[in-house]
Amino acid sequence: RNAIALPAYSIILAMIALLGLMGHAAGLKLSNPQDVVPQLFLKFFPDWFSGFAFAAIAIGALVPAAIMSIGAANTFTRNVWKPFVNPALEGAEEAFIAKLVSVVVKIGALAVILFMPTKFAIDLQLLGGVWMIQVFPAIIFGLFTRLFSAWALLAGLIAGLASGTYLVWGPALTPIVPLGSVSVYAGLYALAINIAISASLSVIAAMMRRDRFNDASLKNYSDITPGSS
Repeated sequence: RNAIALPAYSIILAMIALLGLMGHAAGLKLSNPQDVVPQLFLKFFPDWFSGFAFAAIAIGALVPAAIMSIGAANTFTRNVWKPFVNPALEGAEEAFIAKLVSVVVKIGALAVILFMPTKFAIDLQLLGGVWMIQVFPAIIFGLFTRLFSAWALLAGLIAGLASGTYLVWGPALTPIVPLGSVSVYAGLYALAINIAISASLSVIAAMMRRDRFNDASLKNYSDITPGSS
């Protein structure tokens, strides 16, 4: 049922994107593009309505942040804390840990907003895109084929994350890397390294398994003596 509302949500997002053009049409002169929407309310609506609009903007910013912090807390509690720290975690104790982690995530996000420059958030978003792409081989090749070794996929993932981070945060802080006369997204570079390492190590792992199997077969064959049953 939620998927039915996605087209309407996309249309609303498009309308929000048009607010920037409305700011140009209204002749707003701003040093910060993020001030377009508040300034539009201040220019065209009475003060009382602008107050309600600003409150709605604040709530609209808090709601997705709260949802993401709750999701991060649940993921940490169920996939990290419970398997590796306290396997017997259940019920109220699990809820307490999740709430505690959610508060820590919120405080960390607030600290980033207050003490980190805005450019840091943009750079982190660029890195996030590069990092997310590196999960693709591990999910697709690991779930839908049996040709790749799990350790090889993990090594490829680590190599992709490291190379992608270096390419973005290396000599020039940019997600676009020159390749001859064209420019290529750094995430694709790192993805190619990821897949290459995963495939190479998977081949090596398969050869090692085959050699161990052959050695074990020869040993079992040599243990058979004539007349034994």
